[in-house]
Amino acid sequence: MSEILNTPFTAKHIALGAKMAPFAGYNMPISYTGINDEHATVRNAAGVFDVSHMGEFILKGPGALDLIQRVTSNDAAVLENGKAQYSCLPNTNGGIVDDLLVYCIEKDNVYMLVVNASNIDKDWNWISSYNTTGVEMHNISGKTALLAVQGPKATQIVQKLTEIDVLNMPYYSFAKGKLLDIDNVIISATGYTGAGGVEIYFEDLNDNASKVWDALFSVGAEFGIKPIGLGARDTLRLEMGFCLYGNDIDDTTSPLEAGLGWITKFTKTFTNSAALLAQKETGVTKKMVGFEMIERGIPRHHYVIKDEAGNAIGTVTSGTQAPSLGKAIGLGYVATSHAKLGTDIYIDIRNTLVKAKVVKFPFK
Repeated sequence: MSEILNTPFTAKHIALGAKMAPFAGYNMPISYTGINDEHATVRNAAGVFDVSHMGEFILKGPGALDLIQRVTSNDAAVLENGKAQYSCLPNTNGGIVDDLLVYCIEKDNVYMLVVNASNIDKDWNWISSYNTTGVEMHNISGKTALLAVQGPKATQIVQKLTEIDVLNMPYYSFAKGKLLDIDNVIISATGYTGAGGVEIYFEDLNDNASKVWDALFSVGAEFGIKPIGLGARDTLRLEMGFCLYGNDIDDTTSPLEAGLGWITKFTKTFTNSAALLAQKETGVTKKMVGFEMIERGIPRHHYVIKDEAGNAIGTVTSGTQAPSLGKAIGLGYVATSHAKLGTDIYIDIRNTLVKAKVVKFPFK
């Protein structure tokens, strides 16, 4: 069994009394004051997530963009300096190696890829296997600290610590500069909560982690800032209908089945693009849908989705009682014939068919 790793903030979480648990090989905070309270804090004020377990790769050199174009589904050629993009790494069997963010630091030459914590080695090996032109690759995951400050008051808080114009940062853009006395900090707006806010990437040295954490909570006190665990991160992303790798997408799910056609651009050639284009032309047999429970019950990962007659038509991939909405919601794959908005479906909860309805994202 491999050793459980700590982030630069682990001691802070433990000192604050967080409920800790292993996640993606790291000792991570699941909750502090409770998921519902933390969820409401992010929706209404500001919360700080330690997401230092995520992976970061730097790709450099004249072939960097070409490599990214060959391994990702979205079109990174449209990115200008300071812009970011959501994308995925298709595999050769119709599924997804991982979903990721592509940051354009210097157009054509320098990019940062941000990947899921559980897939760092897998993604590194996958991208490396396509690196046939000598692109310089650096895995900076182990020395990069990352905090996500999310919520409607988040940018006001972070603005107090930097000269970067955080208040007017467009969604899916970023800037590099100084935060406190730390140079080469990247602040981006690519949030996973739907509540606004930014992410702060910086090198974990010279006690930088403690300085940034303490400064955020000092200037954020008047705004009601709180530390937030992974539990609320999951409920927040689920209310938005955002996919979580390993639950809603994986090596067996096509980006087209997952509703990610918008990041699958056939204006270029990429891994398995011919097969995915054929799938687009013939149509998928199952689709990712969002649903809300009409009858009482909470859908859970792997619960079977059925039609009114009790025939299996799909599987739940994520589900929860949505704290902001006061109702149970979920994501899952269903046969395309049952994917239309408003369709009644049934979740098999302990051998009882519990009625639900297909709805659109974000959940309301």
